[in-house]
Amino acid sequence: MDGDPTVEPQLDTFSLILPLPYRIAVILVLGVWAWALNLHYLSVLKIDVASLIRYPNRTTSTGPSHHFRTYRLATLITIPLALSLLLFWTITHGQASLVLAWDILPQTYLFLLALFFLLPLQRLSKTGRYRFLSTLKRISIGGIAEAQDGKFGDILLADVLTSYAKVFGDFFVSGCMFISPNFSSTGKPDRGCGGAYLVPIIISIPSLIRLRQCLIEFLRVRKSIKQPGGSSSSGWGGQHLANALKYSTAFPVIILSALQRGYDPNKIGMSETDLFRLWLLFVFLNSFYSFYWDVAKDWDLTMFTSSQERNNSEHPWGLRRHTHFHAKQMYYAAIVIDLMLRCTWSLKLSPHLDHWNDLEGGIFIMEFLEVLRRWMWIFFRVETEWVRNNRGPAPDDILLGDYHHHNNNNKMDFD
Repeated sequence: MDGDPTVEPQLDTFSLILPLPYRIAVILVLGVWAWALNLHYLSVLKIDVASLIRYPNRTTSTGPSHHFRTYRLATLITIPLALSLLLFWTITHGQASLVLAWDILPQTYLFLLALFFLLPLQRLSKTGRYRFLSTLKRISIGGIAEAQDGKFGDILLADVLTSYAKVFGDFFVSGCMFISPNFSSTGKPDRGCGGAYLVPIIISIPSLIRLRQCLIEFLRVRKSIKQPGGSSSSGWGGQHLANALKYSTAFPVIILSALQRGYDPNKIGMSETDLFRLWLLFVFLNSFYSFYWDVAKDWDLTMFTSSQERNNSEHPWGLRRHTHFHAKQMYYAAIVIDLMLRCTWSLKLSPHLDHWNDLEGGIFIMEFLEVLRRWMWIFFRVETEWVRNNRGPAPDDILLGDYHHHNNNNKMDFD
């Protein structure tokens, strides 16, 4: 895959077949297909995703379903990607010099893909893309809607952005190399393009967005308590501070990763081994804190609760009373997969696989697996929200969450 000495030093074998701009495009397009699959399967379970994210109802009951429209959108952006790739392979024949010379092809597709979403055209999922843009505009500065205005949709999109953080970093690197006179965007990625700290800052933005959203939610809870008739029985907002802390644990990992990539003992003041150990400490903290939150808070499962609640006869071990997925094994499998994909960094601990994360093929697979994990996470997160809205909040939410009015009942809504 990588490290092939028979090709030019600028390129590895994997990049001759799928250069960086195309890898970015593939993951972005796969994200749209994944969302369509989310909508489709959840609709089979009779879970109305549109109502949860406050998406406008269809104008007619006989019109195309939301998942059908999303499939159609995914198809429309996949066809030109496939044609572009076929043209690129036909022209370059895997020759490094031609791959470097024809970076205009993948960059043109990325430009048109961005234009497609930024300038929604009539009859091509226009409503959905306008809604996407308005939500993206709000959350891009860390904003979050009120519950009745689509708060849950803001949370979903912002969490998806955190899984695409490294893809966004590569998107910037690709564009930076394309406009740099001495580089080709289809060459070996220079992740220091634009400066040593610019890419880490871009990767940090999605976590900053979620951090600010959590703090806004905390302030809303505090404000509601101080209002006339407000009560501390709805919690003091600690849930949101704990969630904010979770997102803040990503920043040391990003910073230390950047320092390892451009290691200079004269500037850092510690050995490379000590720097790696410090990175290992924070990546362990971030991974297992996030895994705990996925299972206990985002999915409301009882695996990490008291023994009495975990072993409650009203539900399978470690799960919860109300579920919509038909087999309990689906929940257990999701927990195991989530843990494994949260800990892909552990490959660096293997003497045989420690270089995997530094190979372009390895980086692409890691980015793909994170998007895959988020796709799986969405199924259970949306199902959990549906249960909360129709069956009430999880028992421990009463102590930490906040309430919003839904169907004339006080329901909890937090993430």
